[in-house]
Amino acid sequence: MSTTPASTSLRRSTSLRRSLGLWAIVGLGLGYMTPMTVFDTFGIVTGETNGVVPSAYLVALVAMVFTAISYGRMTRVFPSAGSAYTYASETIHPNVGFLVGWSSLLDYLLLPLVNALIVRLYLESFFPAVPGWIWVVGYVAVITAMNLFSMSSTSRVNGILVVFQIVLIAVFVVLTWTALNAGAGNGTPFSLTPLLHSGVHLGAVIGGATVVCFSFIGFDAITMYTEEAKDTRTVPRAIVLALLIGGAIFFVAAWFAQSRFPTLAGFHFTDDTLPEIALKTGGLLFQILFISAAVAAAVASSLASHASVSRMIYVMARNGNGRVSRTLSYIHPRFRTPATAVVLVGAVSLLAAAFTLEFVSSMINFGALIAFTVVNATVIIHFALRRKERRGARQIVRNIVLPGVGMLLTGVLWANLHLDALTYGIVWLGIGIITLLVVTRAFRKPLGVKLDEDGDAAIITREGAPSDAVR
Repeated sequence: MSTTPASTSLRRSTSLRRSLGLWAIVGLGLGYMTPMTVFDTFGIVTGETNGVVPSAYLVALVAMVFTAISYGRMTRVFPSAGSAYTYASETIHPNVGFLVGWSSLLDYLLLPLVNALIVRLYLESFFPAVPGWIWVVGYVAVITAMNLFSMSSTSRVNGILVVFQIVLIAVFVVLTWTALNAGAGNGTPFSLTPLLHSGVHLGAVIGGATVVCFSFIGFDAITMYTEEAKDTRTVPRAIVLALLIGGAIFFVAAWFAQSRFPTLAGFHFTDDTLPEIALKTGGLLFQILFISAAVAAAVASSLASHASVSRMIYVMARNGNGRVSRTLSYIHPRFRTPATAVVLVGAVSLLAAAFTLEFVSSMINFGALIAFTVVNATVIIHFALRRKERRGARQIVRNIVLPGVGMLLTGVLWANLHLDALTYGIVWLGIGIITLLVVTRAFRKPLGVKLDEDGDAAIITREGAPSDAVR
């Protein structure tokens, strides 16, 4: 593909800015994962699992580790910001990629909305006389502006908020350790009761894992920053680091919470136990600080999720034709951010003024688990089938066994989703199929895929030669 120096310079001036290092990307992943949610969902998961919340996190983490390995491998092959959408498009078919991207879009679009809704609920509890929509508009405007003006400043603010959460969780662990040694809860931090006890069934633990896997959604979103990473080779490392660090925080926090509160006896509100856990752990002052950390968690998640979904919209639009695609793939020449996509996500987030948390959260995991399952499948298709790397035990394990186990585990979680999540998700997928039919004119017009920010299709990868799926 030949280009003139002027055209190359123009494209580079309007491409995404490469400003993110390894730990900035890890921080965005952790901000997306929102460590404080372990306390928000503690009551729900305790009831679901009969008091083994750490086991639910452990099952979800194991499933996610296999999937994280697959994401890491595929992002080396296709270093594009499109994530599962790109991998499925290149290894299976662009139409399949579109539907995977469309399914993921549901979750990515809803998470900024959920965070705005949570902040609205917190502020309404403190200021009941102020209409909720005012908080939503103001909050969404700030988050949208930060994502629009600078990705690097978004990363810095996100990092500060993530550290604040981790510090408060560490204080909770210290206070709980002291209480347990004084005879509270299980009477010791070393009891195995939070992991397993009589009356616990595997089906219930898996059911709890389908709830807490919502907390792990974020490590995959790291792939959205591939085109803004200073070095694309750091992205696979960032994926695994964010997952392992986040998983460790979830597990430790859940372990101490379950040790201190083996049952829900004494809790008045089990749908969101964070405020009562904080009050029972450290009194009123600690409760205020803990709730402040929860608000910080929502803000960090908003920044990270808003940034990642706008990148997905940008990449999907970049691969299309026509006025809509050109508009949604617009890069601001000064800020070097996908401006139209950022504003669109902000507009969708305004719906937090009208929706309920129960309604929105029921749909979150549907598309993410579909994407996780498909990404594991793309590893098998690309390496074992297309490149025929299935000779010897090492290649069989890497290219078939590991992604196969990942597919099985994420598939089990998907099959155990709540009925409402499956229902709403299938409706959304149906809309995507109709959209695909319109875009492709009933499959008569093929979709194209542009893998990099310059629109070039051929990419030399670290794992081999150019993609043999390039069109």
